Amino acid sequence: MEHSGNLNDLSPAELRLLIRQNDSRIITTTGLAEGYQQANVIILPSHLANDFEAFCRCNPAPLPLLHRSQSGETSCLPLAKHTDIRTDISQYCVYEEGQLVKTVSSLQSYTSQGRIAWPDMVCFYLGCSFGFEGRLKTAGVPVRNVEQGRNVSMYRTAVPCIPAGVFSCPLVATMRPVPAAMLDAAVKVTNLNPLAHGAPVHIGEPALLGIQDLSRPDYGERVEMQPGDVTVFWACGVTAIEAILSSKPSLAFSHSPGCMFLTDSPDSSPVTKPNPELTPLCFLVSHNPLFYSLASQRAVARIRQLEIIIGEDPGQRGIRALSVQDELLCSCLALSHSSSVAITTGFPTHYMHSPPDETDGPPGAIAMATMLLALGKQVTMVTDRRAVEMNQAIIDEAVKTGVLKTAIPLVTFEDHGPDSALHFLCHHGDPNRPRYDHLVAIERSGRAEDGNYYNMRGVNIKHLVDPIDNLFIAAKNIPGITTTGIGDGGNELGMGKVKEKVKSLMPNGSLIACDIPADQCCHCCQYLSLLYNLAVTLGHLSLAYLLPLTSPCLPPAGVSNWGGYAVACALYLLHTCPSHQRYLRKGLGVEHIPPQEQLQDWTANLPSVDKEESFLSTLVRFGIRSGKTGNLAMEVDGLTFHPTHSDIITRLLEVTLSSTSQNP
Repeated sequence: MEHSGNLNDLSPAELRLLIRQNDSRIITTTGLAEGYQQANVIILPSHLANDFEAFCRCNPAPLPLLHRSQSGETSCLPLAKHTDIRTDISQYCVYEEGQLVKTVSSLQSYTSQGRIAWPDMVCFYLGCSFGFEGRLKTAGVPVRNVEQGRNVSMYRTAVPCIPAGVFSCPLVATMRPVPAAMLDAAVKVTNLNPLAHGAPVHIGEPALLGIQDLSRPDYGERVEMQPGDVTVFWACGVTAIEAILSSKPSLAFSHSPGCMFLTDSPDSSPVTKPNPELTPLCFLVSHNPLFYSLASQRAVARIRQLEIIIGEDPGQRGIRALSVQDELLCSCLALSHSSSVAITTGFPTHYMHSPPDETDGPPGAIAMATMLLALGKQVTMVTDRRAVEMNQAIIDEAVKTGVLKTAIPLVTFEDHGPDSALHFLCHHGDPNRPRYDHLVAIERSGRAEDGNYYNMRGVNIKHLVDPIDNLFIAAKNIPGITTTGIGDGGNELGMGKVKEKVKSLMPNGSLIACDIPADQCCHCCQYLSLLYNLAVTLGHLSLAYLLPLTSPCLPPAGVSNWGGYAVACALYLLHTCPSHQRYLRKGLGVEHIPPQEQLQDWTANLPSVDKEESFLSTLVRFGIRSGKTGNLAMEVDGLTFHPTHSDIITRLLEVTLSSTSQNP
């Protein structure tokens, strides 16, 4: 496609005139009429019009409705003057019985002929992403398809739209390569124009949308990626063409993809001034597969407050200086996108007692499980064979006392051979059919370099630990399974990537350091460089880290349970965040504030002082002791529940629930 400089300077009205005259230079409208909205056009028999309008309302991101005409109307005064929709698009598609039968440069020949006369046809004008290309360029974001003189790439996804009446079809998405450093800018700019599809609905690996081959777009042209580019997908109005194909009307028309109707409406800010607190921000969730997620500035600010709270160090162990921003957020974004989560906990540090377990770990695990269940996730607990009976009794008691929403499956893992972990994680051992998409280990003993498991005193406790580590190792090679580890000392599952620093800086580090690496664990080096500087003056550091294995690290926490509480609170914040919920839904479905009953249920399943005190007392009744002191008392890591833990829980809740009343 080659445009002269004159074309780029012309107004929409001037360009429409050229299109009406069949100017051969105008093949696609991408890059033209910058600063003005462009529109997808769908023309249907009037008896289907109400169903199609309902379909648009149900799927606002791909089908932002700009205008619906009267039957037989050829003009569209709300969008442009002096128009004739039968001649003002450079190429039209003609469909009969749901089949594309031809493309034409004018629809005038259909005015009175055929089984359905033009007076019975209704035109729908839908927003188009070409309308935000100019603003992307102004923000410094390259528009690769315009640079390459090509139509944008459009792909049929595996994501089903919300059906309405006779209309039901998959979502179609445009893909624009965006440099990784400019993702936030692209998100912010396009979010301001919901009539041009708004913010992206997916950023990262195309296969997660069901797109297997980027080189073969279903519509438009292939656009070349440049080094450092990330694939960014916006909902696309060509979804409406898929709706025509699936509903099979006797006669229908549309624009040809990439050949849009040029309106006189500026691509200015929306009618209502946007709330800056709801502006979405972009965060990397996973490197393999590459995946980013979105959350509003408001939700991000609240979760950052949670990070600060759990980073406090009442035990004076040198932890607060180690905090790195947004690690809690990124880990919880990964959990928010999950559907089936397996959680494991258990560190039998008190090997001379029965049971040998400690009070740090189970409360955080149950707090996360409770919120995940409330959000509709499937949750499974994985435990050691030696602890099945005890943990089942603890789960039953948690349900009975209202700490846990409902009973959850409790399973064990036995290593019978090299494929045992694969068969545990995947149906019939098929890596394309994982049972879980997220594994979480909280305060779980991790395997050392010599194959043993050690407590902080260097005592080998291997005889008390099942090789659940193998699940996390196997998950590294299974696409779509994210793993997160939560621990507090260097000998927990997930600390393997920093084992050399643990060896040199932690007491007994060369013996106890966990050997299981943390895949793509961000900021570990920053943590350990800080640790190195602090170690000189503090001498002995007992650190609480939360280290995701395939997503960025969570921040250091004073006690691991606090990390579990913060995860539950952050999940609540994400599920009451309109920007994140839109991204989860791919822009499909009617946007709404969660109903009061839903909010009340989620709130009831947050950790609370009463519930956590009740659960800790249950652990004590079962003979489970404080990890640091070995006391059979209401304490965790030597810190009494009142006032230390109760105060942390109260403050986490204050931050979390203060956001609910401010949702729009």
